[in-house]
Amino acid sequence: MTIRILPTVFVAAVVALAPLAASADLTAGTQLTGTMDKALSSNHAQVGETFTLSNVHSSNHDVNGATVYGHVSKVQAAGQGTPGRIGLAFDKVNTRAGSIYKITGHATNVKVVTKSNAGKELAAGAGGALIGGLIGGGLGAVLGAGGGALYAKNSRQNVNISQGSLITVSVDSIIAKVR
Repeated sequence: MTIRILPTVFVAAVVALAPLAASADLTAGTQLTGTMDKALSSNHAQVGETFTLSNVHSSNHDVNGATVYGHVSKVQAAGQGTPGRIGLAFDKVNTRAGSIYKITGHATNVKVVTKSNAGKELAAGAGGALIGGLIGGGLGAVLGAGGGALYAKNSRQNVNISQGSLITVSVDSIIAKVR
């Protein structure tokens, strides 16, 4: 009879302690990693546009299955000599245990996609050589090729954060624990 009681007590203790681990308090400095629920691009995103991160967990796994809410804080579309940029701000964390925290936070790791400029540089160089050759002969072709390639090299690409990208957020401060 004693043998059957020990496993039952052990299971009861694990079940009783499980909610404590799921409801661990969120603190400043906590690192949260989750999945971006929508795609953002520096040529289409708008300041104030909202997004969420789902399946969020802390690095020590005290927080699991949370949702982080945020918004686009800065946008710079790419252009001639101007790189594309997207600033992300984080506002709220809803834990699976039901706690809601208003926070400030910043991204420490974002999987960002940019396109290569190699094809654009090659095409601009060839186009510059053609135009330069028509205008100034052989020397014009050389100068045109160099100018076209430099122009294209200075052309920057937009930043794209794909839906499903992993993003790591560092919690800067807890403004309030709502619930």
